[in-house]
Amino acid sequence: MKRKWAWAGFLGPGFLGVLLFVVLPFGDVARRSFMTAVTKEAAGLKNYRLIFTNSAFWLAVRNTFRFTLVCIPLLVALGLVIALAMGSIRHMQAVKSLYLFPLAMPTAAVAVVWKMVFYEKGFLNKYLEQLGAGGGVDYIGGDAAFYVLAGTYIWKNLGYTIVLWLAGVMGVNGDIMEAARVDGAGPMQRLWHVLLPNLKGSLYIIVVISFLNSFKIYREAYLVAGAYPHDSIYMLQHLFNNWFVNLDLDKMAAAAVVCTLFFLVFILLLQRLWDQERDEA
Repeated sequence: MKRKWAWAGFLGPGFLGVLLFVVLPFGDVARRSFMTAVTKEAAGLKNYRLIFTNSAFWLAVRNTFRFTLVCIPLLVALGLVIALAMGSIRHMQAVKSLYLFPLAMPTAAVAVVWKMVFYEKGFLNKYLEQLGAGGGVDYIGGDAAFYVLAGTYIWKNLGYTIVLWLAGVMGVNGDIMEAARVDGAGPMQRLWHVLLPNLKGSLYIIVVISFLNSFKIYREAYLVAGAYPHDSIYMLQHLFNNWFVNLDLDKMAAAAVVCTLFFLVFILLLQRLWDQERDEA
């Protein structure tokens, strides 16, 4: 009997914590999304209609989608390329530590450096002016702000992506790769037809983590450009922060429910696609 219920002792505390600090609070948020913020009167779908007709909401959604669609493929592909290149490095542990260093950097420190480099009077423009290559561009307050933020995200998250890819590559049976080489498969054929199909599990984990982390870039954007940055980097997190400051808690609750449902559907679809490919394999 003890063996039969031993799993409950391990999973129980974690499940209880998720229930108390995630599921129940989210249930309360979902309840408040159908109420007014001040009087707590029933509002039906009014809050949802308000957010779907809000131009700032759609701007934030477009920017967030654009950021995700641009950054995640770049991060995944760049991490794989570097991980494959690192497979032949002798002192790989030291190199991995170097790539993981950005994760240890305080966000406030990163934001200060980014300000010093990319503002209109920053180091980058000073350097370009000295080279006679232009300068005077406000990389934070103009259209280039999106690419600065994207570069920040990739720089900060590249380390764990490389480590996860390396773990997947090292988990591939070397005999399979050697057999493919003996059969006459070239490097690209071995990569495409042997290595990558065996890395689907790593790809799923990396994409999910990268997707969730792409919604955590708000700290850098907020510290560098403030609560109302350039339109190209006005993200959902900015919208939530500004609604919170203005005490628009009813709209916040409705938007939180919509975003949570979208995240859930996306992850479930990704899981289903991965399971289908694994079953076919």
